[in-house]
Amino acid sequence: MSFLFGSRSSKTFKPKKNIPEGSHQYELLKHAEATLGSGNLRQAVMLPEGEDLNEWIAVNTVDFFNQINMLYGTITEFCTETSCSVMSAGPRYEYHWADGTNIKKPIKCSAPKYIDYLMTWVQDQLDDETLFPSKIGVPFPKNFMSVAKTILKRLFRVYAHIYHQHFDSVMQLQEEAHLNTSFKHFIFFVQVPLLIHSKYQMISLLLFRIMTIISIRGVLS
Repeated sequence: MSFLFGSRSSKTFKPKKNIPEGSHQYELLKHAEATLGSGNLRQAVMLPEGEDLNEWIAVNTVDFFNQINMLYGTITEFCTETSCSVMSAGPRYEYHWADGTNIKKPIKCSAPKYIDYLMTWVQDQLDDETLFPSKIGVPFPKNFMSVAKTILKRLFRVYAHIYHQHFDSVMQLQEEAHLNTSFKHFIFFVQVPLLIHSKYQMISLLLFRIMTIISIRGVLS
């Protein structure tokens, strides 16, 4: 899904992650975009018949990274070290950053710093061919589902922060419809029946708890 925000659309937070044209994943992306164009978001998130689940999750994870990248890029001027000195989604939810490699012990940081860490980390995962292989015939690693789940869980926090701290700015920019559609698409994807069974569970209790404090009526209707 791509969103156009006028002159602000050129202000992206991180470089867009492109799926190579001509690849099978590119065809899956085109399929997803065509289904989204029909307006049926529930159908758009379902695994196409005969397709590999890992590949479908990989394509959609890249797409959500790009969507959230663009959405956050439109409000970065309002999300500053001063206005958002803590990465939070309301008074009850505060996020500390750790990637397990460079920063092993969670650190408290501002929202823009946290999101910088997060988006850089996600981009590194997506660029890693051993985790997200783009070539036909290259298998996905055994820990792929775990990595994808962590990526989606952390990307959710950006949605939560935007809704709680910056929705007034989103409305001033008249971008609430884009944000709501993207968020609705995301939630449908992580709750798709095929993905919430056994080892394919893609959303944690934490996500459900945070969803309950998002007070935008009609977002998930």
